[in-house]
Amino acid sequence: MNLFADIRSLVIDSLNAMSAEGVLPEGLEFSNVAVEPPRDPLHGDMATNAAMVLAKPAKMKPRDIAEKLSEKLAADARIETVDVAGPGFINLRLAEAVWSGLVETVLTSEGFGRSTLGGQKKVNVEYVSANPTGPMHVGHTRGAVFGDALASLLDFAGYDVTREYYINDGGAQVDVLARSVFERYREAHGLSPEIAEGLYPGDYLVPVGEALKEKYGDSLLDKPEEEWLADVRVFATDAMMAMIRDDLKMLGVEMDRFFSEKSLYNTGLIETAIKELDEKGLIYRGVLEPPKGKMPEDWEPREQTLFKSTAHGDDVDRPIQKSDGAWTYFAPDIAYHYDKVKRGYDVIIDVFGADHGGYVKRMKAAVSALSDGKVDCDIKLIQLVKLFKNGEPFKMSKRAGTFVTLRDVVEQAGKDVTRFIMLTRKNDASLDFDFDKVLEQSKDNPVFYVQYAHARICSVLRKAEAQGITLSDTPRFDDPAEIAVARKLADFPRQVEIAAKGHEPHRIAFYLYDLASDFHALWNKGNENEALRFLQDDAELSAAKIALPRAVAVVISAGLAILGVTPAEEMR
Repeated sequence: MNLFADIRSLVIDSLNAMSAEGVLPEGLEFSNVAVEPPRDPLHGDMATNAAMVLAKPAKMKPRDIAEKLSEKLAADARIETVDVAGPGFINLRLAEAVWSGLVETVLTSEGFGRSTLGGQKKVNVEYVSANPTGPMHVGHTRGAVFGDALASLLDFAGYDVTREYYINDGGAQVDVLARSVFERYREAHGLSPEIAEGLYPGDYLVPVGEALKEKYGDSLLDKPEEEWLADVRVFATDAMMAMIRDDLKMLGVEMDRFFSEKSLYNTGLIETAIKELDEKGLIYRGVLEPPKGKMPEDWEPREQTLFKSTAHGDDVDRPIQKSDGAWTYFAPDIAYHYDKVKRGYDVIIDVFGADHGGYVKRMKAAVSALSDGKVDCDIKLIQLVKLFKNGEPFKMSKRAGTFVTLRDVVEQAGKDVTRFIMLTRKNDASLDFDFDKVLEQSKDNPVFYVQYAHARICSVLRKAEAQGITLSDTPRFDDPAEIAVARKLADFPRQVEIAAKGHEPHRIAFYLYDLASDFHALWNKGNENEALRFLQDDAELSAAKIALPRAVAVVISAGLAILGVTPAEEMR
């Protein structure tokens, strides 16, 4: 049930009737007609902009359209009052029976808030994709939470979602990892490790070196690098991916698919992808213009193989093959997305760190070219997380060597707090994560405030069970504060669709905080007015009063599930 969608359908049906009656011209476009909550709740339960957006194409005054439309709307049993405000905004107040029916629907239907918006379109969400060279850091944490919540949101909205991790195991950084592990292998044999500049210094590689010793003994010690590098590279990558999988599990993240960059090389996939672009007339030999701004001293015009990405919305064409014949970093990325297109995805979403901003237009251009514009590509950039504790920046992890790890954060704050807080800002805004504030029990801590609402409801239900109260799905309303809570429940399906369309899971976190605020306000009113308390002396009245908070618990649980957070049944 989507009450806003239902009332919008009523508005559209009324407009069509007005067209049939000659009140409005035929053939008007209604796609911009919206039904939303009014900015001021005192104005009503819902508002529509229909008269305002149709005035110009209909060549009529908005007020005239609004007056005629309000007559149609007022005839519907769900509408209690219709008011035309200002130049032609229409405010609607719904009958109490609508809110009662809404609560019953929340309590009796499966999956309230779920949507068919996605139409089971296939979506690939690639996120985290940290280099397999060490434990994940706090930046990866935010990307992992965002990507995972987005995947859950899209699934909730009716899409067929695949969660994917791209293993960057094809570049030179994995050779550096292998050399770093080899030094820890030497250390496991009692030799002093030579952690030269450029190698990974973290202590997390010590057990990897010991495991390498356990497998190979001392057989690698006297071999030249060219003989052990390939084997150690595979061993080290596998060990790092096992560590990363454990880190993700701590955060509640499970991938459907892991894709190895290495599998793109020497398989013909890169060549096939480039050939397809070439057949579309998008590959040519040319010389790029010099970079804008200060000219690098080592820059010189060189003929390269280029992808005509400007034909698909990019600012400049992009090199895919160097003058010496080696592939650029962009070439395997094209091949990887070519593989996604061939797997039949309708939408491809990449979640990148903020430092990948330069990749957005070129990657979108590549997907557009490879799919002939049929596959939508959205790239979400994740801004930095700043950590604080005791009012000071949180120090780096000794184990990692250079950064704060995902494990550091989750062990101190917990999975649920970490996930919720990481979604309290839009992905492209920086986020402050203060360990003291995220654990305090106050309204200023959004995760506590939402969890506390759910825990309060669970407490009421435990007391009701102890009193032998038989629950009812039909609520009773005695105060505007109760209607305010029901009104907020009605907004959940709408918020799900808005968040899904914009790929913005943070909207669900915001919504849950607002719902919790309305619920706590009702609870506090009950402290002052006994008639508003959920538990009354009369068991039948109590059952009716408890229906509304039960519905709130259902929606909080559903919203938290999208975010990957477990609802609290009691606060400790």
